[in-house]
Amino acid sequence: MAQAIAGETRRPYVFVEPRAFINMFMGIGVLKVKSLYRKLRKLSLRHGGVIVFFDEADALGSRGTQGAPTGQFGQVTRNDFGFNCNGFSYLGDETQMALVDYWNQTGLIKAEEAPKPGWINRIMMGGMAGGGGMGTLQALLTEMNGLTKPRGITNKFRKMFGFRPKPPPKYRILHIMATNMPNSLDEAMLRPGRIDRIYKVAYPSKEGRKQTIVGYLDKVDHKLTPEQIEHLAVITPYYSGASIKNLVNEALIIAVRAGREAIEWPDVWRAKSLKELGPPEDVDYIQRERHAVAVHEASHAVTAHLLGAHRRIDMVSIEKRASTLGMVKSMGEEERFTQWRSEFESDIMVSLASLAGERLFFGGDNSSGVSGDLQSASTVAALMEGVYGMGDSLSSTMGTRSNEAGGPANPVSTALRERRKQIEERLSVLYDQVAVLLGEHEEKILELAAVLEEKKNISGEEVAEIMGSDPGSRTMREPRGWQAVSDQIASDRQRDALTKSGREVAATSPTNGKVAPVTPVEAEPGQGD
Repeated sequence: MAQAIAGETRRPYVFVEPRAFINMFMGIGVLKVKSLYRKLRKLSLRHGGVIVFFDEADALGSRGTQGAPTGQFGQVTRNDFGFNCNGFSYLGDETQMALVDYWNQTGLIKAEEAPKPGWINRIMMGGMAGGGGMGTLQALLTEMNGLTKPRGITNKFRKMFGFRPKPPPKYRILHIMATNMPNSLDEAMLRPGRIDRIYKVAYPSKEGRKQTIVGYLDKVDHKLTPEQIEHLAVITPYYSGASIKNLVNEALIIAVRAGREAIEWPDVWRAKSLKELGPPEDVDYIQRERHAVAVHEASHAVTAHLLGAHRRIDMVSIEKRASTLGMVKSMGEEERFTQWRSEFESDIMVSLASLAGERLFFGGDNSSGVSGDLQSASTVAALMEGVYGMGDSLSSTMGTRSNEAGGPANPVSTALRERRKQIEERLSVLYDQVAVLLGEHEEKILELAAVLEEKKNISGEEVAEIMGSDPGSRTMREPRGWQAVSDQIASDRQRDALTKSGREVAATSPTNGKVAPVTPVEAEPGQGD
């Protein structure tokens, strides 16, 4: 982006690596900063402006902070932890982030603690390393102000003869910095007059991903149809340009290993699973365990398919990867920022489906592989009851104190301790519902499990083909909550639009099946609906 700006404005472009300011001797960094800006000012006067780009600006450090930065950095993400069923990859995004936050707070996952600054680190290493050396950051901030003293031999003579010295020229220097750790930047650097505009380079949209995919595929031989490229853009949310390039490269490697020069759709699908889930371990289950894992994942998949109006199954696998024996990976097809009670309940039912499925097919017996699913379900239910206002109580467990002098208590732990009865009742109701749902589709579970035992990996499209229905069919057939109201509002708006446009709304007669025009009639007061 910085190079493009320089090209459009026809101004010089200077690339700066902040680590170049680091030196074992104190004061060298300050000299390097002054030398850099001396060159920038010369270029600015010669060409009417200059663009300087600092890459990895967080390496410049901060004047007052010690240790690791706070905020979203230094915390674990969804990819850092997993249970026997790949943890919770089949849950909604909001549910997954809620679980991650809970595990961070409770210490189930501990990020690396930054070493405490000792006497030597505080005096010596802090001065020589952080920010490139003693005074380097301060020198940079001073130079960014653009304030320079009038100087030069001409001004000295002007002063000698009593004339006012010439003001310093106005240097046009555009500073552009890039970092993926904005929390570690010094606040003085971000004040107005220095770096006063911050742009977040987010992930590309679906159309942006499609164009990027087409751009990289045009560089290689491939046999992907436009429909497959469109589908690939849909199933790659939160992919950056580098991720898409890596995906195409991996697909090409898979095709070459198979003795082909052109990329085909199975190559892309396999490359996607390798990049997102990692390579499977070269192990094989005994027959009994293979069948048990297949039934476990098939129960998850059937429930997720029937209830997943807000999610879509991407892949189902029974291959062992790291700490996972199998997994159901889902994805969202819409960019959402909130999640509703009905969706949380669907996520809990998907988590409990493994326990209900194993008890259904193994005579009331179940494996220890459901432990992670039960923990996920309990955590989400505790958040619903104690934080999200989706239970019987109106009070929130957020902000409660562990003791008079201590910090805030974990809201999930507080809810599990104080409202365990309500949480258990909620889980029991949802478990009974998912048990009935799996009982109605017992044959489909066994059919899906048989396909998994044979192929080990199947896509969401194959799940839908085996089920013989569209994803979220049960939820869409019996909508409730905000989904039902939203559908009704959309239907009313469509009807009003047709009415205002002068069109006739067609209705099918239940007697002869003919289509007859219907004229909207306003109801009289007291007639109800």
